[in-house]
Amino acid sequence: MQFRTRAIHVGNEKCAETGAVVRPIHMASTFVQPGAGDWGEFDYSRSGNPTRKALETTLASLEGGCGALCFASGMAATHCVAAMLRTGDHIVAGSDIYGGTYRLLHKVTNRAGIEVSLVDTTDPSNLKSALTESTKLVWIESPGNPRMTITDIAACAEIAHNHGALLGVDSTFATPVLTRPLELGADIVMHSATKYLGGHSDLMGGALVVREPALYDELYFVQNATGAIMGPLEAFLCSRGVKTLELRVREQSRSAQMLANWLDAHEQVERVLYPGLPNHPGHDVARRQMDGGFGAMVSFELQGDFASAKHFVESTELFQLAVSLGAVESLIEQPASMSHASYDAEDRAKHGISDGLIRLSVGLEAVEDLQADLERVFQDL
Repeated sequence: MQFRTRAIHVGNEKCAETGAVVRPIHMASTFVQPGAGDWGEFDYSRSGNPTRKALETTLASLEGGCGALCFASGMAATHCVAAMLRTGDHIVAGSDIYGGTYRLLHKVTNRAGIEVSLVDTTDPSNLKSALTESTKLVWIESPGNPRMTITDIAACAEIAHNHGALLGVDSTFATPVLTRPLELGADIVMHSATKYLGGHSDLMGGALVVREPALYDELYFVQNATGAIMGPLEAFLCSRGVKTLELRVREQSRSAQMLANWLDAHEQVERVLYPGLPNHPGHDVARRQMDGGFGAMVSFELQGDFASAKHFVESTELFQLAVSLGAVESLIEQPASMSHASYDAEDRAKHGISDGLIRLSVGLEAVEDLQADLERVFQDL
């Protein structure tokens, strides 16, 4: 079956008891067992829930994995991966990563004696040079957040595996509509389900999809032991969102491409960071590993300082000032003061997060209205 057909049907079989075409929400916290020590498929909702399992089945199919695990948030999912590691282990992560991931790696994971190195993974040779005997995990994003850098996933997978390390990919921006990292050799793909998978700004969630059963079992053990699972209502909402995922992402990507082209020619814009532009340094890799679109996230640098960018993001109307992304509503933010404020000023400068950088999450509004909203602010600068 094609992607959009699987998104609607796999994991969403009709209710056997009533024939309902939408599966019921199982709010139960515990389940009656056949006998003492004789366990049924579900026993306690932290360990497994029918509504959560339905979503996990869908996501595993869409990503081409052996199984999926759904969490209370994207950060809970990322933390589960980090929690597999032990004191003395080493993580190499891309330098263009979500601010929350940066905070987790540098201010939480490091407390366990796990070393972290950030490198520019747009050049795979940088990754190779950063690996040590203790490296157990490579963690990348493509497109990166917030600079929209593109990393060659297949090349990183080969380097990591030759070194005996796992490759995890935060694919929140691309979604399985555009990129399926497991097919390119990654071991783990992570999504903040809060974003495109849910798609309507009404749930918090995260997901891991895994290529090999043994790794799935290890991650499931950590998830069950620590308990940061997705609730049944959130799983239901996310399952509903996934059914329209392909239609939403492809339409949002078309609008984003149009806005990026327009911004790229705008006299008040220093530069546009969007992999769909031929002048983007990762354009050729993106064409190879992204399926029919370049995503709906656009970043651009304003010709101005921190105050100018702050004024800009506070002045739009259709683009609402908020962190998060990937929903039907268009959002705008200033990474230096919002999503990446956990970076100190030196690290922001080191990793290319300028004061004038603005990040757009392009929604499903008419693109002409979105362009007019931005142009009105440009004229007021």
